[in-house]
Amino acid sequence: MTGDWADDERLFAALKEALRSAEEVPPRFVEAGKAAYAWYNIDAELADLTYDSSLAGPEPVGAMRAAQDASLRALTYATTELTIEIEITDDAVLGQVLPPQPGTASAQVSGESAVATTQVDEMGFFAIRPVPATAFRLRCVTTSGLDIMTGLIAP
Repeated sequence: MTGDWADDERLFAALKEALRSAEEVPPRFVEAGKAAYAWYNIDAELADLTYDSSLAGPEPVGAMRAAQDASLRALTYATTELTIEIEITDDAVLGQVLPPQPGTASAQVSGESAVATTQVDEMGFFAIRPVPATAFRLRCVTTSGLDIMTGLIAP
């Protein structure tokens, strides 16, 4: 043998490095795997976004707000059987399920299980604290058996 391959130690070190490199998973495959895992709850019905205050036009002249610098975003998601109204404040995701019914509400970050879960009371109200730091989906499961999920919500 000639060159670097004449020494067995160098050959074994090169082979070891080649095998280690082959075992590393490229980041795009990791992301694809996480995205595929998001399908684990495929039975949840995807709710349509019907209102987003961040996309609404300017407030009419003379409209008053309780606090001019208040940070509030309102969203409404709907299916044929259920409506979910959400308000995202600086410190919480506040919501109501309509028609009112108890269950659970959870915030889910892409590729992960629920990062926060809370009870939905008899009047359909819930609060998730704190607001997830990254984009999340809201999943509501009612005691009547409805399983509804929103699209991604950017905080």
